[in-house]
Amino acid sequence: MQVASTLHDDAKRVERALARLLCADDDDDTDLMAAMRYAALQGGKRIRGLLCLAAGALADTPAHMLDDVAAAIEMMHACTLVHDDLPAMDDDVLRRGLPTVHVKFGEATAILVGDALQAHAFLTLASLDAPGDNRIALVRELAQAVSAEGTAGGQAMDLSLVGKHVERDQILATHRRKTGALVRASVRMGALCALAEDAEHAALYRALDHYGDCLGLALQVIDDILDATADTTTLGKTPGKDAAAQKPTCASIMGLQEARDFALDLLRDARQAIAPLGPRGERLAQMLQLAKAYLFKQAPCG
Repeated sequence: MQVASTLHDDAKRVERALARLLCADDDDDTDLMAAMRYAALQGGKRIRGLLCLAAGALADTPAHMLDDVAAAIEMMHACTLVHDDLPAMDDDVLRRGLPTVHVKFGEATAILVGDALQAHAFLTLASLDAPGDNRIALVRELAQAVSAEGTAGGQAMDLSLVGKHVERDQILATHRRKTGALVRASVRMGALCALAEDAEHAALYRALDHYGDCLGLALQVIDDILDATADTTTLGKTPGKDAAAQKPTCASIMGLQEARDFALDLLRDARQAIAPLGPRGERLAQMLQLAKAYLFKQAPCG
């Protein structure tokens, strides 16, 4: 209960920061900001923001700075979801149990929403009350995560594999970019708010990187499993989309049981990565508990 309460409180912190930073202009006669708020503030688990807060706590990052960085990450995540849902991409009509942005506001507005959320994420980081070197490091980290080497490249790989027979390694490489890159960045950015990535902190960043890599991949494997097993209410989006689109996933390549076992192995590896951090890594460990509980609650074995 304590873990759930802490995570709930942290998610509320991120939500409040998002609402403050995405403030509607009374003079705006377009739907753009309303659509941006719809995309960013209509629920969600806030996993990436929570990871940023958890890593920031072990680095003693000031709370006001950490909240804004977590909100910037969630803006970027919302951007990727809006664009992924577009007819030219994954073509989904539901997100978080509600009509997707292009369904509610139109496709042109949805494209602009994604563009504007990305810009606002970088503006938020550039405006932080933090030393210039820290702000540069944060901007670079987030940009790298959504670049051709990160989320954008992963989405391109994902689209290229539709209808093809592929090996497991190709699926994992796609997942590491499409989902894993932003998860890894979320962890790193919590620490980068306050701690330079230098020789003094090399061991910490190695631990955080291994943790983020394992958790990011595990989250996508879990998503693959849920797409094949959960209903619309559970997912908040259309189930069975991967199979219908002939998209290869870990669930389809490995089978459900092997995919579950693989996700659990990844979560154990992530836990071992932060074990040397001791009590300082407890909030990061709580995120692993959350992921495991969600897997077995929504898609139990058997």
